[in-house]
Amino acid sequence: MTTRIGIIGGSGVERPEQGFREEIVETPFGNALVWIGEGGNDDVVFLSRHGVDRDVPPHRVNYRANMKALHQLGVDRVLATFAVGGIADDIPPGAAVAIDQVIDLTSGREHTFFDGGVMGLHHAPFTEPICSALREATVARSPAFGLTIRPTGTYICFNGPRFETAAEIRMSKLLGADVVGMTAMPEAALAREIGIHYAGIAVSVNWAAGIRGALKLDFGALDAIRGKLLPLILDVLRTTDPHTCTCIETGE
Repeated sequence: MTTRIGIIGGSGVERPEQGFREEIVETPFGNALVWIGEGGNDDVVFLSRHGVDRDVPPHRVNYRANMKALHQLGVDRVLATFAVGGIADDIPPGAAVAIDQVIDLTSGREHTFFDGGVMGLHHAPFTEPICSALREATVARSPAFGLTIRPTGTYICFNGPRFETAAEIRMSKLLGADVVGMTAMPEAALAREIGIHYAGIAVSVNWAAGIRGALKLDFGALDAIRGKLLPLILDVLRTTDPHTCTCIETGE
């Protein structure tokens, strides 16, 4: 099977550039819509997490179908983008973070490939949920693309689709969270279970609830860097050997 690289686009990054063909991939967990690159991008698979019209809410995303589709297409490494709220003081709207840890507060989502029975049982190690090789390369290469990316950050994942209360954000800050979102989990865990090296860039589009007055989304902050973000992601995925990291290990 041809080895490919994968991009998962979050809110504000719903479509790939020109030179991609749309394809429906059938998986045991449902169908997934992807775009497969042509010509010079024939090594790339792009997946829009929320759909091209941003009409799939975070708690309804078919994360298992998405990750399985990438796996079936030969993707062995993924960089995902997230639109998030900034909790830490140094992550205002427009700031980007290469996340290295996650806190999962979601519920009711199909969160594993291993449900027992015919699916079997597997305890995937998840101490370090993000591929260090991809994350470090993302940070190191970002200045060449006119970007400054915070080298680490903890992403706390709520269920959505509602935004969080001010008290929930105060709790999140006490737990050590730097940004808040609704989609990193179970996506990151499923990637680990299926053997895909996974990293993510979180872009703040608002201060989290209660941090700086009324909640106000600013996707213009993401639009301003999107043209730099995708070339950086392609460069990192194509030039980094993620197999030098230790994120994919044998569980029980």
